[in-house]
Amino acid sequence: MDSGGPETASIVDKVFTFEESTINPQESLCVTIPEVLDPQYGMYVWPCAVVLAQYLWTRRQELRHKTVLELGAGVSLPGVVAARCGAQVILSDSAKTPLCLENCRRSCEANGLHDVVTLGLTWGEISPDLALLPELDVILGSDVFYEPQDFEDVLVTVAFLLRKNPQAQFWTTYQERSADWSIEALLHRWELSCVDVRLETFDADKAELAGSNLPGSHSVLMMIITLKTDDGGR
Repeated sequence: MDSGGPETASIVDKVFTFEESTINPQESLCVTIPEVLDPQYGMYVWPCAVVLAQYLWTRRQELRHKTVLELGAGVSLPGVVAARCGAQVILSDSAKTPLCLENCRRSCEANGLHDVVTLGLTWGEISPDLALLPELDVILGSDVFYEPQDFEDVLVTVAFLLRKNPQAQFWTTYQERSADWSIEALLHRWELSCVDVRLETFDADKAELAGSNLPGSHSVLMMIITLKTDDGGR
């Protein structure tokens, strides 16, 4: 990037408002996410992030006091929503991309979140920071299955964390970009199970969510990945 970093790039605040459509129509959550108008794709809110954040909003009661780690957080919409819902959140992005880690901190500051930890964690590397993470309840990943060459590194990291935290779950959304891309063989290799979550079950089967124009026409899917057990899972 020739512009010299986010100090010289434009930063625009994008507001997302999550509302309860059934139980309590008056209940809502408004979060602000600063987007850096720069070619690096980690600096924007992508369609998968809004869908995952919607899922977190609908599960907000059970997130309270849970420990949540977001992988590849970027501008951190899902992690920020989890924190605003009462979870203890750790945001992470590649240790090799300090600008993305700065995005995580900027999003926390914009939402008055002063207790959220930010860590550099590189997929596929079992670093001291990864090994020393506290006990986790939920791992989040929004569009982490973006580049096929990264798929196994993502699952190496997830498998390591799930083996340390056998009751934890990996909640992830991904965008269908090619019918040829699949993680099924990798799930089998790392002894992981996958359950699809239909978007209509959490009111996310819409072109516009949280007062935004995302996910738009993009095809976004969600799944929950856990350690494989003897009695089920894909």
